[in-house]
Amino acid sequence: MEEWKEYKLGEIGTVVGGATPSTKDPMNYDGDISWITPKDLSGYESMYIDRGERMITQQGYNSCSCKMLPKGSVLFSSRAPIGYVAIAANDLCTNQGFKSVIPNNKIVNSIFLYYLLAYNKNFIEGLGSGTTFKEVSGQTMKNIVVKIPSLSTQERIASILKSLDDKIEVNRKINENLEQQAQALFKSWFVDFEPFKNGEFVESELGMIPKGWRVGTLDDLLEIKYGKDHKKLSDGKIPVYGSGGLMRRVDKSLYKGESVLIPRKGTLNNVMYVNEEFWTVDTMFYTIPKVEHIALFCYLFLLGKDLASMNAGSAVPSMTTEILNSMPVVIPQNSIVNEFDNVISSYFRKIENNDNESRRLAELRDTLLPKMMSGEFKVNEIVR
Repeated sequence: MEEWKEYKLGEIGTVVGGATPSTKDPMNYDGDISWITPKDLSGYESMYIDRGERMITQQGYNSCSCKMLPKGSVLFSSRAPIGYVAIAANDLCTNQGFKSVIPNNKIVNSIFLYYLLAYNKNFIEGLGSGTTFKEVSGQTMKNIVVKIPSLSTQERIASILKSLDDKIEVNRKINENLEQQAQALFKSWFVDFEPFKNGEFVESELGMIPKGWRVGTLDDLLEIKYGKDHKKLSDGKIPVYGSGGLMRRVDKSLYKGESVLIPRKGTLNNVMYVNEEFWTVDTMFYTIPKVEHIALFCYLFLLGKDLASMNAGSAVPSMTTEILNSMPVVIPQNSIVNEFDNVISSYFRKIENNDNESRRLAELRDTLLPKMMSGEFKVNEIVR
């Protein structure tokens, strides 16, 4: 059996921190240098990242202790929170929330290092110190001891794990495209009224609408309910949703069936559609349809609204039932809602199937990861 050798991270790569140019000087930002913060990796699902929400200028880069990371560097967030991992898709730099590793390609494969750091996330997090929030120092990061096999074995391990993540990424992009198609179809039918242009239109408080349709409110279509705390629930198979998506799985459900989930606190625009048994947290609303086949209609309607601009909070962005219930909506006849749902539901069945496949692949990857990183599996035999 191949021997895995011990190294400190500082021996297999260069550990690099980051910095933030002064936000008081607007000339430091909106440039052409990619600059990543931990926030950019929150909910980020791809292995590679090429840019963040903000770019910095050469002046901004020169004004602080930013260091350029070459393509293939492995980013690791070292505070708030510890443990986000990504690979630089191009030259970029980060803020001080990272202790990234520029791999020595003669010793370690960058994709293998990505999985190695992901595997060691909890261990590294335990090394963090600080009172306000935990942080892993550069010195601590350099001295972390890891075991790695030969480069050829690393490449085989990386290839197996990446093949699973690649399929998950393909599914994610397909689903993104299907959602965009669904949104375009909703706009065509219920905003631009394209299939109904040859019919008669009447005046309403929202402008001209097809005859026989009416203007109502979201309260006519959905009953809005509060989510509940999940912390005391036991682990199980029922998904728990927060504003960032799936949080965990528990042994009880709050509701079963089609529902539109709407953030009550935090990131208000993260509306979700579910069609299964689920639980949702107390910072979310879930909804019960009042009209048959209306859930997807309402989901796509809400996706087209900027809920964040309707914020009712001060310190924390907040949504209220009053705001949601009173939202005006053009409501077509039930027959048209049913026809639309019949067309659009096939899109969401495909999305659900892809999500289920991706979940199984992720579970397989997460099962293989510790076994491969510990050398328990003989990779040559797996490949054959």
